[in-house]
Amino acid sequence: MGRIRFVTGTDTGVGKTVLAAALAVQSVADGAATCYFKPVQTGLQPGEPGDADFVASVAAGCRAEEGVRFAAPLAPAVAAAVAGEKVDAEALRLRALDLARECDTLIVEGAGGLLVLLSDAVDMADFASGLDAELVVATRPTLGTLNHTALTVEAARRRGLDPALVVCNWPAEPALTETTNLEQLKEMAPVIGVIPAIDGLDVESGGAPATPVIVPA
Repeated sequence: MGRIRFVTGTDTGVGKTVLAAALAVQSVADGAATCYFKPVQTGLQPGEPGDADFVASVAAGCRAEEGVRFAAPLAPAVAAAVAGEKVDAEALRLRALDLARECDTLIVEGAGGLLVLLSDAVDMADFASGLDAELVVATRPTLGTLNHTALTVEAARRRGLDPALVVCNWPAEPALTETTNLEQLKEMAPVIGVIPAIDGLDVESGGAPATPVIVPA
């Protein structure tokens, strides 16, 4: 069984997919057979490129797979309900474990934040716990991040998860807000590093003018 890392975020749009891609790039560079899995993709029509396509395009050599997809841009359980369906969380968990047996490192990306419902009875924290995964949290450096991150860290630890943080969209010239926030974040949980902001990077369109990388904080 390979190493499993579960990527969540302090909010939607905070940089989970960019973080997942950076972890995949790092893993491939380390010589590990690497897989990426997005259990549920929402907000896209069939055939439209999703997060798995972005990760595959950025992290050459990483096998990327999507589980199920719903068109409504909503939390997975809600998007499924709108489509008249239900998410089979157990089937997705078993698929993730199958992938983990086929690679050295599996990176699983959730949807939204840690307590977003995957199905009627399973949230993202439950799913990560069911994989016995390492939890990596994407957060941001701007105002509001301390409260959002503290809530996510507290919720994770209450579920028996030990979170590590990565700060996404780190500016080239951080101001007082970013530098002081980074020091406060380090008091909450281990900070693996920061991902410098990349001008023109667009997950939705697949645009990646540079490879996202995690650098020491």
